Amino acid sequence: MEHTMISKLFEPVTIGAWKLRTRTAMAPMTRCFADVQTGVVGEDVVEYYRRRAADGIGLIITEGIVISPRAKGNPGVPGLYTQEQINAWKKVTEAVHREGGTIIAQIWHVGRASHHEIAGNLPPQAPSAIRAEGKVSRFGKPFDIPEEMSIDDIKEVIGQYAQAAINAIEAGFDGVEVHGAHGYLIDQFNSDVSNHRTDRYGGDLAGRLTFMKEVLKEVINAVGANRTLIRFSALKIDHPDYMWEDPEEAIQTFIEAFKEVGMTMIHPSTMEFTKTIADGKTIHQLVRKYWDGVTVGVGDLNAETAEQAIAEGTIDIAAFGRPLLANPNFLHRVEKGEEIIPYDAKTHLKELI
Repeated sequence: MEHTMISKLFEPVTIGAWKLRTRTAMAPMTRCFADVQTGVVGEDVVEYYRRRAADGIGLIITEGIVISPRAKGNPGVPGLYTQEQINAWKKVTEAVHREGGTIIAQIWHVGRASHHEIAGNLPPQAPSAIRAEGKVSRFGKPFDIPEEMSIDDIKEVIGQYAQAAINAIEAGFDGVEVHGAHGYLIDQFNSDVSNHRTDRYGGDLAGRLTFMKEVLKEVINAVGANRTLIRFSALKIDHPDYMWEDPEEAIQTFIEAFKEVGMTMIHPSTMEFTKTIADGKTIHQLVRKYWDGVTVGVGDLNAETAEQAIAEGTIDIAAFGRPLLANPNFLHRVEKGEEIIPYDAKTHLKELI
């Protein structure tokens, strides 16, 4: 297509504390290239993010970075809870900033989606002692039966999220995205599948969102609402076809929770951006019905779909995942009307290019 048709995507925009060069984001994608033992990233990761910043991506959202040893769910994922990890990430943020980019850390706790051999030889943590379906990615063993979190456990983990946000700023990140999606710990609290609690962290959806709200409050207290993004979804890694019973009511409930804690920027996640889920509307269209703050859109987007969604006002920022794995110069290719190299799992999952 003629690159002159793509214009909104290349507009500079300010969202929160971030002055972005374009209305684009690099979606968070688990890569598992950190040291397996220490969770420290190396020069290959520095170069990986630097190249996307050099391409002009507005907001880089990192792969999930775990907030504690027990938060870990895959071999080789990076951490943000030791000084050595913080120092290694400084090289990444400095490289991105030298290219004029903006980068935020996605802070992550996988909850029950783990195995004791990965999670510091302790059982995984979860709202209820219900095993996730399936096997640990890149590890091959079935998910362990998790340990139901006590009130003290909950307080401790909320503190770990806040500390990880503080550590992110020390590492030079411009802010954080709280990973509240895809069947990981926060989403396990949010979901009726994995949360059977009868205390204030359970019950109906509004009650189940209590843990998420408390995490967000503490992260906002630590780094500010203008540096905090939240990712949420219906989609779950262990239950890919899951959908809320009443999607519009669920989205309303989520939006009320975000407003209550002072969020200003949200990242609804889906695999299919154009898929309708209720009342002939997509998840992002339903979100926009109730939310006038910043919305990051994601879900197998291409430049044309993203351009249209921005022009219509459905989203403010378009996040791209797999196209950016296959094309470090993705925006350059879009702007020049050049062919986009297709994503190939065999190649692009195994290499940092």
